[in-house]
Amino acid sequence: MQTDFIQALELLLNSPVLCTALAGIIGLMVGSFLNVVIYRLPIMMSSQWHKECLAYLELDAEEVTAPFNLVLPLSQCPQCQTGIKPQHNIPLLSYLVLRGQCASCQHPIAIRYPLVEGLTALMSMLVAWHFGYAPQTLFALLLTWALIALSFIDIDEHLLPDSITLPMLWLGLILSLFGFFTDASASIIGAAAGYLVLWTVYQAFKLLTGKEGMGFGDFKLLALFGAWLGWQSLPAIILFSSLVGSIIGITLIVVNKHDVSNPIPFGPYLAVSGWIVLLWGQDINQFYLNYFGL
Repeated sequence: MQTDFIQALELLLNSPVLCTALAGIIGLMVGSFLNVVIYRLPIMMSSQWHKECLAYLELDAEEVTAPFNLVLPLSQCPQCQTGIKPQHNIPLLSYLVLRGQCASCQHPIAIRYPLVEGLTALMSMLVAWHFGYAPQTLFALLLTWALIALSFIDIDEHLLPDSITLPMLWLGLILSLFGFFTDASASIIGAAAGYLVLWTVYQAFKLLTGKEGMGFGDFKLLALFGAWLGWQSLPAIILFSSLVGSIIGITLIVVNKHDVSNPIPFGPYLAVSGWIVLLWGQDINQFYLNYFGL
């Protein structure tokens, strides 16, 4: 009887369906936290920059009466300031039960919140299904969650925080020492090449037009992918992100009359392309090799 139970447990633990389901549940919870990061981290950074400017100018800093970080204050409705009860803070489910409205004042809840939660769950499930029960799954999930936060922050603020990109870049370099996604030499070359490629494009564009075509955060994000996936992944990431960025940019200009003078964040396109290569990069490269008969 005990042997049968152990065998059934092992079979269950080795099930890709269970692995995927667990990743989806964890993804929902992480997605709820990512909503906090996406909203609060830029405010925290702005506040820190403000303090540094005051200190540099030798001016008295404004007195802060309450802490503001990723933990405090506790979540509350932005309209009526009522604290959100635990039963109203269940990822995705609470939004559906409350019909997209605050339980206290019935103010509409932004669709962004369930969107981030659902997207995080879906992408986490795809990662788990692809890698299965392996150490790569844990690290790929960490990268996936970081990319989601970076993408939405860049959409909102045109900003890719160093507090996310740099630790993830270093993690990619460290993982390469153990051969998780690539080897150390390819990782180091990839990190350097990823940064220098976009830095060179930036400098050339600025020299020709006198304008800045992208931010330094984009350089670091591509360096991050070079560190995680090796220099061999960079051509596909650059190609996919440029293609998708061009299509969406032209669509925004034509359909929504987007002002060409207003910048369009490039980080989300890099993030999506890098994530695709993370999961299916080898298959994509093999397709090209077979297609061109190499």
